[in-house]
Amino acid sequence: MDFTPYAEGRIGPRALLITAAVPLAGWTAHAITLHRRLTATKRDPLTGLLRRDAYTHRARRLLARHGDNTVVAMVDADRFKAINDSLGHAVGDSVLAAFGTRLAAWAGPAAAVGRLGGDEFALVVELPAACRLQRLEQLVRMLHTPVVLDDGRTVDVAASVGVATPAAVASRDLSVLQRAADTALYEGKHSGRARFATAAHASVPSVNGRRAGRPGTASWGRAA
Repeated sequence: MDFTPYAEGRIGPRALLITAAVPLAGWTAHAITLHRRLTATKRDPLTGLLRRDAYTHRARRLLARHGDNTVVAMVDADRFKAINDSLGHAVGDSVLAAFGTRLAAWAGPAAAVGRLGGDEFALVVELPAACRLQRLEQLVRMLHTPVVLDDGRTVDVAASVGVATPAAVASRDLSVLQRAADTALYEGKHSGRARFATAAHASVPSVNGRRAGRPGTASWGRAA
């Protein structure tokens, strides 16, 4: 009678673990790749800031969570068309990338910072009233600091900033706050300081959330 033990044909627990790890490792790599691709679709490739949909989602969460301690800011680069026309689009792209870096650094990782299109940016950040004015003055200074190009040249830049708060506008609706901040920005264009919105600024008619009739700009429906 053949007494050859069957244990030699068995797959032990360690072998099963190794066998299972092979497809698991493959799925892990796939999941990481998928996550990176999904993250990339949320980011503007030039500035690294959030695209419109991702920005809007995070901005609304911040408004719901922090309420009156939040600030909604709209930012437009000043004389950006002149930079593009006189120095070229590559330099214009460098300016936009620099603005994106500065906005992200100023606002911090917990904020919502987005590029809405062209030279138009938006931020929602928790900013208590006690330090609000000082911090916004710092933001304007950062946006007026010349941009140093890779070849060593410097480009003089500036930006206009409009600011709205839930308390001043009497609303926590993101669209209302952005419309008010954008209107305040337009009124304070080239002033060199942040312009604060009131409730009256929120009543200005708009198209797609962008101030109607604003010269030289497109609506937020334009792709970034």
